[in-house]
Formats: sequence, structure tokens, C-alpha cells
Amino acid sequence: MALSLPPLYVVRHGVTDWNIEGRFQGARDIPLNATGRRQAADNGRALQALIGEHTDKYDFVSSPLNRTRATMELLRGAMDLEPDSYRTDTRLIEVCFGDWEGQTYEELVKTVPGHVDERVRDKWNFQPRGENAESYEILSWRVAAWVNDIASPTVCVTHGGVIRTLFHIVAGVPGAQAADLSVPQDRVLKIEDGALDWLAPPAR
Repeated sequence: MALSLPPLYVVRHGVTDWNIEGRFQGARDIPLNATGRRQAADNGRALQALIGEHTDKYDFVSSPLNRTRATMELLRGAMDLEPDSYRTDTRLIEVCFGDWEGQTYEELVKTVPGHVDERVRDKWNFQPRGENAESYEILSWRVAAWVNDIASPTVCVTHGGVIRTLFHIVAGVPGAQAADLSVPQDRVLKIEDGALDWLAPPAR
């Protein structure tokens, strides 16, 4: 059964160099690159067109990591809002990949092939080794706690893993399917009445 929420717009942080290199970022504090900064501003302009005259009714909340805060500030600037007038919530931090963070998939295939195979078999429940490492299932618990606290229309800037769990939490997408969803960085996700829709990229 789909979960009903106030209007919610979700943006993934813009691209980083580690995204381009295919490195697991997780909870590491990696900055946006030039493309990521442009994506953030473009998504802000898209949101301005959607909710511009109603921004005062929206709660703006971000993961506290550098790449999400930078995205939020560029986004708000493009909406003609004070860049730093938003709050952060640690429940929106990306899934922690433990010892995998900073490595590429190809590097892991060479060093821990058995663990990679384990993840391929069950990506939703796989938990890497290392301090504070999480599975998508574990991540979904803290994201669900955040979702349950949403009481007003919201604009959220977060991470790919968090967004995957939102499809599971809000729309009941099976974990195995949610874990494999592609999450774009140049589009806004609209969540309303239990439906999740990627809005078309803004025209340039």
C-alpha cells in the first residue's frame, strides 16, 4: 500500500569526480565538480517554476554532507532564496559502504571477489565489512523514521541510496528492485499521493 505524504520534492546531489570515476562514496565528504554545480542550479530553476510562489510553505532539508549542502545552496540561490536558510538531518546521509568507500567496483572485484558476488546476489541486504557499514535494508530504517516525521510540504536534497529506499518505503517497490534503480542527478523527483515521478530535466 502506497504511503500518503505532503508534497515532497527530492533532489539527488550533483555529480562529483568520484561519481565519474565509479567510486563508492557513501558517507565520505566528496565535493561537487563543475557539472554537479550546474546540475544543482538547474534543478533549482526547475523547482522555482514548480513552487516559486509557495516556497514559504516548504521545509528545505538536506543531508549534512558537503555535496548535498552545496547542492542545496546552489539550488536555493537559483530560486532567489537565501542559500543557507535550510536545515540538515543526519538520517538523510548516504548508505555507509564501510571498507568499500573510495574504491571502484573493478578494484573490489580484484580484492574481494567473494563479497562482490554476495552483493550481486542480494544487493538490498548486503552489508559491506567495516565500521558503520550498512545495507540498503538498514538504511531504509533511518530513512523511514525521517519520512514519518514529514509534516509539511518539503524540498529535500539527499543521495542515490536514500532515494532508492524512498521508492521502497513510499510506493512499496520490492527491495531487490529498488536497490537497482537508476537515480539521475539532473532531475527532480516529485512524491505526492503515494506516487513517485521523475520530472523532465529543465530546458537550457
